[in-house]
Amino acid sequence: MIYELLKQGARVTAAGNRVQLRLLEKEFSQIDFQYLEGYNVHYTAKRSRFVINLAQQAPAILEAIRNENRWLRDIVREYSIDGVISDNRFGLYHAGIPTVFITHQLKIRNPLGRMMETLSRRINYRWIGRFSRCWIPDYPEAPGLAGALSHPAVMPAIPCAYIGPLSRMQLLPGAVAKEMVLILLSGPEPQRSLFEKIVCEQLPSCKAGTVLVRGLPNGGGPPLAVPGSTVVYDHLPAQKLNQLMCDAAYIICRSGYSSVMDLQAVGARPILVPTPGQTEQEYLAELLGSQHHAVICSQEQFNMEVLLGEAKYRNCILPHRNGGSVLEQAVEGFLNECKPG
Repeated sequence: MIYELLKQGARVTAAGNRVQLRLLEKEFSQIDFQYLEGYNVHYTAKRSRFVINLAQQAPAILEAIRNENRWLRDIVREYSIDGVISDNRFGLYHAGIPTVFITHQLKIRNPLGRMMETLSRRINYRWIGRFSRCWIPDYPEAPGLAGALSHPAVMPAIPCAYIGPLSRMQLLPGAVAKEMVLILLSGPEPQRSLFEKIVCEQLPSCKAGTVLVRGLPNGGGPPLAVPGSTVVYDHLPAQKLNQLMCDAAYIICRSGYSSVMDLQAVGARPILVPTPGQTEQEYLAELLGSQHHAVICSQEQFNMEVLLGEAKYRNCILPHRNGGSVLEQAVEGFLNECKPG
């Protein structure tokens, strides 16, 4: 999104917490930055307490949304902001300028059943309705990449547009998959560390060379005891990660939507392990597994040797597909709307 905005001549200011800004600063030296605290949602290691844990944090999340809306009003006034694109941040709406809400998750999966899913959708749409429009990073034709999440029976009342998947990755010309397994760790603690421990315990049984990216942009993680055939990185810049994703024979990672979009961008052979308790990731893994685009497994049953054997036998591929010029057109229309006067 930032690349496209810059390409079309926009002056871009990015806002986020310290981790997010550190990532963006490495990729974009030509844009401005503002600190904006996140919702700071804390996750539990126990699947059974996932919903209760989030419910207990709801008051703090609502307060964070109110704070970020107050913050936005001040920023718009101080820096003469002409428009806002919000990546799933509910408080970044403004009555005086065009504001866009980006989400692939219009239908929110709820483990408590259909009635709670309906309630979740109404609450979600109420917040989305405060924006000028909604952009959905998926293909317009169902099921797209996100299935029912991005193609619900009922859409928000504001104008909505499918802008195609968003990814920094691309299929590099001349890339040839090697016999290398790439393992990408990501997501909130404590599950990131729990999965890392499971993976490291099983690395000695992996006959292929492996590259492990720990998902620690700040570094500082404790050293890992891994075989000599495994290369470990705390974090990688986009260009290096793109090359590794194109080189890998198989990629083991979470089934978050950002990861799914990156996997499709390079035409990967994925092995997906959803974060326990995250119903969105579990749904996406099941969807891609049923389409024979990925090998899937729960974290509790993860067995690297068995999964790599299954991946080789089944040859599941998430095929690369061009998104066309939809994003370019959406950004052009938004910038035209943002022009003063």
